Amino acid sequence: MNKKNIVAEIVEQRKKDIAVRGYSFGFEIPEKRTRTINPFMAEKGAILEVKRASPSKGLIAPDLKAAETALLYKKNGAAAISCLTEENYFKGSLKDLIEICKAVPDVAVLRKDFLIDEEEIEIAYRCGADAVLLISGILNQEKLISMTAKCRELGIRALVEVRTEEDAEKVIKAKDLFPETIVCGVNSRNLKDFTIDLLVPAMLKNKLGGQVVFESGITTEETAAKIGAMGFTGILLGEYAARNPEMANRFVKAFVEAKENAYGKKLVQLADKINSAGKPMVKICGLTRAEDVLLADQLGADFTGFIFADGFGRNVYGERFAKIEPVLNQVKAWKVAVVTDVNSKEAKEASELCKKGVLDLIQVHLMNGNENTELPSYLAEVPHYFAVASKTEIKPETMEHFFSIGEARVLQDCKTHAYGSKEHLWLAGGVTPENISQLIKEFQPELVDASSGIETEETGIKDSEKLRKFFSEIQRG
Repeated sequence: MNKKNIVAEIVEQRKKDIAVRGYSFGFEIPEKRTRTINPFMAEKGAILEVKRASPSKGLIAPDLKAAETALLYKKNGAAAISCLTEENYFKGSLKDLIEICKAVPDVAVLRKDFLIDEEEIEIAYRCGADAVLLISGILNQEKLISMTAKCRELGIRALVEVRTEEDAEKVIKAKDLFPETIVCGVNSRNLKDFTIDLLVPAMLKNKLGGQVVFESGITTEETAAKIGAMGFTGILLGEYAARNPEMANRFVKAFVEAKENAYGKKLVQLADKINSAGKPMVKICGLTRAEDVLLADQLGADFTGFIFADGFGRNVYGERFAKIEPVLNQVKAWKVAVVTDVNSKEAKEASELCKKGVLDLIQVHLMNGNENTELPSYLAEVPHYFAVASKTEIKPETMEHFFSIGEARVLQDCKTHAYGSKEHLWLAGGVTPENISQLIKEFQPELVDASSGIETEETGIKDSEKLRKFFSEIQRG
């Protein structure tokens, strides 16, 4: 199977099946709807999915019984239940939809499929569905509008899924016509190659406005909580819920109880910054003088970094930072404090500076293989991200751990450039004006972080000529 064409493949197969079996796919469909329409995603909550398989994971829960699973989901606090009805790749059916709607008459049910025609919405309605999934990427503007109009006519809602800005533009036009019918959803999974980017939904959240559901990529309670902190009104939990239906309440609770906070808001801003930036973004770290901060900003730095850690020659905690702080209101680049001990006085001071708006982010820099990602309460809601350092290599399992707990971006500091993951790579370690072009060519990083490689012989003092050459090499590439 060519994963890059999976969506087109699914839709093409669907058209063939409809031509042979009709829109009912051979199932006996009720002549009339008998179920009361339940409000779909009227409040913040989790959509739990009845799902036996997927193209990316293969069989997930092949013996799953639709009605029993739906009842478990209801017991575990589902705001809505998603039922996959696609047969070839997801092993679902309209029979599942009918059984679920009968089993949970008072819970909103979503028909999730690759719908391409209004008749399929009519069938979903008669089966009892309270909403249908419409995928913006497979529908042109006219078809998206006409299918949304059909939902409004029937009194049900459309969860319209987007992945790109082009998709979002189509949805916005449809939403202008049917504001009460559409709930927007953003898939963190790229259906063309199955890669996950937890910041894609954040990139499109503000553009879409109103209710936005975060779809895919949620494998831990920590991730669910972080999505809640970003201000999403819903999550769609697929694979994990299907594999562990009796444990889904933990995810529901983590998401629903998470309030939008400074950390989550900054993640959304970071997503916008990434989306609008030329690649790669640049962080100049280890700054110790106001004049170097101003020059880095003038040359186009996206981030400026300050060490708040005892025992480091570039530590600016105290009087050094007091001399820098007066110029920071002139700096467009985001200001980042780098801490190595989250319980230190330096880290506490950095968190206070973040709360006051003097700094934008804290980089929690884990040294010597320390992968303890638990943060004290005073730091957890402060905007932050992690960095992991190694003299030899960053292990893939290290990066998998970070991504599993919802860390969308992690800085990898390794002078050998042996990175644990090259997806959305933020790289540091041994970065110089002489090698930056080659690093960009080889790794296509999203962010590059330079410090000692652009200094004079004195630690912490940036060399203006090296800085200029560094940015010149990036612009050339």
